[in-house]
Amino acid sequence: MREIRYIGDPVLRTPAEPVVDFDRELRKLIDEMFDAMYAADGVGLAGPQIGVSRRLFVYDCSGRKGHLINPVLTVDDPEVVLDEEGCLSVPGRDTGKPLYASTPRAAGVCIEGMDRLGRKVKLRARGLLARCFQHETDHLDGTLYVDHLPKNEARRILQRTP
Repeated sequence: MREIRYIGDPVLRTPAEPVVDFDRELRKLIDEMFDAMYAADGVGLAGPQIGVSRRLFVYDCSGRKGHLINPVLTVDDPEVVLDEEGCLSVPGRDTGKPLYASTPRAAGVCIEGMDRLGRKVKLRARGLLARCFQHETDHLDGTLYVDHLPKNEARRILQRTP
């Protein structure tokens, strides 16, 4: 089982490299990412979160399950929505569970990328799925949800992490 990396690990702050090989190893990695995500009770997991600095993520959110490789996200509804958001890589020191905070995200997004076979994928999302896509794409750019919070709220969260 792949272990989830926690805040403080440099891989989480480093922009991930594009995936270039669509081979058996990539398919195995995607399956391992789903296993790690489910074991941690997550709804999304990006490569850097398991120490793999590659631009890919898996998700199982709002009744939709899949993966995206080399995703490019665009906002198609810029209305800002505040909702609770947490991260498997930002656990509480005492509980080991994600720490949540009201985090601003765009209401709707379009995301394009590829699947495990290199086929083009284009999805539109709103609500929790849009939030998930934004959160996971951020991971691929070395950004964490706490970076979107007001400084005092980010500080409050970070003081509670290991």
